[in-house]
Amino acid sequence: MAIDKTKNKQVLVTFPIEMLEKVEKYWHEQNFKNRNEAIRDLVEKGLKKDDE
Repeated sequence: MAIDKTKNKQVLVTFPIEMLEKVEKYWHEQNFKNRNEAIRDLVEKGLKKDDE
């Protein structure tokens, strides 16, 4: 499935190893299809928390 580039933008992000290990643990615990889904979910939760 192609990504709609009018609605999405790819970015390169570097994580410290310890943080990536936590992301990967979260990914598997939440049964996301891939790491990107887990990262997007964590970012969304963080942004919502900022709005509170």
